[in-house]
Amino acid sequence: MLSYDIHSFGRMIRDTVRTDAYARALRSCVRPDSVVLDMGTGVGIWALLACQFGARKVYAVDPNEAIHVAREIAVANGYADRIEFIADFSTRITLPEPVDIIVTEMHGILPMFEQNIVSIIDARKRLLAPGGTIIPRTETLWAVPVEAPDAYQDVALPWSDCPYGIDMKPAMRIASNTWSKGRIAVEALLAEPLAWATLDYREVDSPNVAGKLSWTATRGGTGHGIAVWFDSVLLDGIGFSNAPGCPETVFSQAFFPWTEAVAISPGDEISVTLRADSVHGHHFWRWDTTVWEQGRAESSKVNFKQSTFFDLPISPEALHKRADDFLPRLNEDGQLRHFVFSLMDGKNHLERIASRTAEQFPHRFLDHGDARSAVADISEKYSE
Repeated sequence: MLSYDIHSFGRMIRDTVRTDAYARALRSCVRPDSVVLDMGTGVGIWALLACQFGARKVYAVDPNEAIHVAREIAVANGYADRIEFIADFSTRITLPEPVDIIVTEMHGILPMFEQNIVSIIDARKRLLAPGGTIIPRTETLWAVPVEAPDAYQDVALPWSDCPYGIDMKPAMRIASNTWSKGRIAVEALLAEPLAWATLDYREVDSPNVAGKLSWTATRGGTGHGIAVWFDSVLLDGIGFSNAPGCPETVFSQAFFPWTEAVAISPGDEISVTLRADSVHGHHFWRWDTTVWEQGRAESSKVNFKQSTFFDLPISPEALHKRADDFLPRLNEDGQLRHFVFSLMDGKNHLERIASRTAEQFPHRFLDHGDARSAVADISEKYSE
């Protein structure tokens, strides 16, 4: 469920383009009486810097297990008395005082990532003092058609290559509905980049983003898809970008492949409707593309309709189980979990729950240790 491990946090800290920009922003706005909320604290780098720059109090929030390492780092640096670590999602917490500054960087390659935007909206409305500061302030998303054979081959192979003489093209229908991280060179751009959307975190009210873009190809080549990146403004005069040609960051760029490669000539018109819709903490992406040959608007070269909704094979059985008129019954996994839940009443020790579960479902476990491990996993996730 949680997307970052300790090594991921380390790589992000080592990205000096990103980390130096955040450090400058915090240094410019933290005052001796500042109360700071660090959302998605990870190993606590923003919380620690806020203390270093003089913050009176920092609330560092993250459900990730890395927060326990952050506590140790705070002790090692003498800041444990000023940082309160909260191992939870920010949308579930309340604070004893409004905060003056919210600092967060929870997105991945793009800002539309898990609960990032939803969490910022919630924290701004519930936890930020009037006139408070949000870091980052705005993020502008850019898009452009690109000639990117390496990124496209990561998507297309082996499905388009008939490995061992086997036609695997049906899988391309799924693979081409998946966007990925890619490093796009400036020379790959087939047109001038256009701003797709700007997220102003001081006022944004929805995690959904949509927009239509139209380009005129500035050169010929083979079009493979759309590249998307962001410019992040942390505070006035302080920010960074993961655009092609900028100093390299951990983010690279996002690459949205087309269903097939397309021959592009100078002057061709390329139109894309790009949208990201948040559903239960996950963004579903859609990119619809039309390419017209120069001067021939009456007929298109290609017309692609793609969505991450189609990037996983879904069986008819699975769809049936989601139908409104389906009458669900617990399968054996559900029965096992229901049995464990019935014993998690604050009166049974974990060892007893494991023994009872192994007796009830003897064929599910290799030995008592296997049952103990399964029950401990359930306890870790659902108990308090």
